Amino acid sequence: MGKGFYEVPVAVNEPVKDYAPGSPERKAVLEAYKELYNANIDVPMYINGQEVRTGDTATMSPPHEHQHSLGTYHRATQANVQSAIDGALEARKAWSQMPWEQRAGIFLRAAELIAGPYRAKINAATMLAQSKTIYQAEIDSACELIDFLRFNVQFMTEIYAEQPESTSGAWNRLEYRPLEGFIYAITPFNFTAIAGNLPASAALMGNVVLWKPSDSQIFSAKVIIDVFREAGVPDGVINVVYGDPVMITNTVLESPDFSGLHFTGSTHVFKSLWKQIGENIFKYKTYPRIVGETGGKDFIVAHKSANSKQVSTAISRGAFEFQGQKCSAASRCYIPQSLWPAVKEEVIADVKSFKIGSPEDMSNFITAVIHEGSFDKLASYIDAAKADADAEIIVGGNYDKSKGYFIEPTVIVTSNPKYTTMCTELFGPVVTIFVYEDDAWEETLHLVDETGEYALTGAVFSEDRYALDQAVKILENAAGNFYINDKPTGAVVGQQPFGGARGSGTNDKAGSKLNLYRWISPRMVKETFVSPTDYRYPFLG
Repeated sequence: MGKGFYEVPVAVNEPVKDYAPGSPERKAVLEAYKELYNANIDVPMYINGQEVRTGDTATMSPPHEHQHSLGTYHRATQANVQSAIDGALEARKAWSQMPWEQRAGIFLRAAELIAGPYRAKINAATMLAQSKTIYQAEIDSACELIDFLRFNVQFMTEIYAEQPESTSGAWNRLEYRPLEGFIYAITPFNFTAIAGNLPASAALMGNVVLWKPSDSQIFSAKVIIDVFREAGVPDGVINVVYGDPVMITNTVLESPDFSGLHFTGSTHVFKSLWKQIGENIFKYKTYPRIVGETGGKDFIVAHKSANSKQVSTAISRGAFEFQGQKCSAASRCYIPQSLWPAVKEEVIADVKSFKIGSPEDMSNFITAVIHEGSFDKLASYIDAAKADADAEIIVGGNYDKSKGYFIEPTVIVTSNPKYTTMCTELFGPVVTIFVYEDDAWEETLHLVDETGEYALTGAVFSEDRYALDQAVKILENAAGNFYINDKPTGAVVGQQPFGGARGSGTNDKAGSKLNLYRWISPRMVKETFVSPTDYRYPFLG
């Protein structure tokens, strides 16, 4: 068989379709939406290439119409989880030895399947499962997932090309091995792209994976599974289980072959997992890699020189797109006194112009939050703000879960920069604003840095370059993704690698080579061409 140094297709970001009225993509996604809405599907687990049904089922419903059933999914037993682990380890024998170009071909094919025949279906499934507007679904489940798959293949080849220097007498080479064991991928509800990328990025590097999607995202995760299977991911390489997260996690973390955690979710859960891994450390054959992207309390801070309309638009988009259910969503803002009247008027006008309802109606900018637990938590914070003396709701503040989990986009203004909603991650369409004196710019920057446990994203608006420079320096550790004159959401694969530190995660930057390095264990090979035959060195005389 011929060999070569293969060049993969140059990765480019997938163009975002606009879904304008009358466009073919709009027609296709609405047809897919209606078909999936009425399909009432049964979702099995996927273990060692087999569809596994336990009969212990739970119902899937759209957050914007929670009485409607989209179908059911099957929950794992402990035996199912152990079977998935055993199957993954067996699959590793062949998968870890497969030539890299064959692995690349599988995931490049997956990208093209999503870009083409699966595009309408995966977008419609995301609209239904996570109550995303078509635009939010398109940039997530289609474009970002395609980008992850394409760019990760390119990043893999760049990593493999990184080799040490050699001499005429010895050839030095690095082998980039997969980790010894299996990876546990835990994915969130809010991004279909993250759900696909966490298992796929580890598998691309030759690892085998046990993947547990969020219960609230299984409907769209099913489409990802279908894509991977059609693309040719071999049996056992990515096993998928649903159900009790404590039981599944306990079973996984008891295995001596556990070698890595790829996680996106809450800070509290991630810290608990880290602790559990630490307590089990003497059980493992290798030190597990722990990669996590967790919570955020992301900021917008405006200087007195900023353009008010740019700031207000950043708040309206950054805080309320996808109902604020992005770990990068703007949820605390610091606005100077002189700019506040204009920003206030503009934000109120924006919020009052939002249409709220089902994503099937593409004139709606706001849809439902993910489930009743989220709805109830958000409603409690809104009610508290209505009663607290140091808070005022200037627009929004209503909610209704009779049909769907609808929270009206809400803007709170507080006189207390450490007010609870300035510090606590709410994960919903609620933003809190603190108005500061114009001459307290530096003081306010320190306040931004010292408020809360997170450091994921943040944005600074200013037309004064000295003020911007000051912000960049003081806020050095306040955000892993830092935006100048832009909202703090919308990182693009290959352009803005994503991740934060402090309580926001390990900052291993999904969408870059940095993340893929975590799923390899290099082996250094030195080959000496003519070996010494005498132990004596010249210094011995």
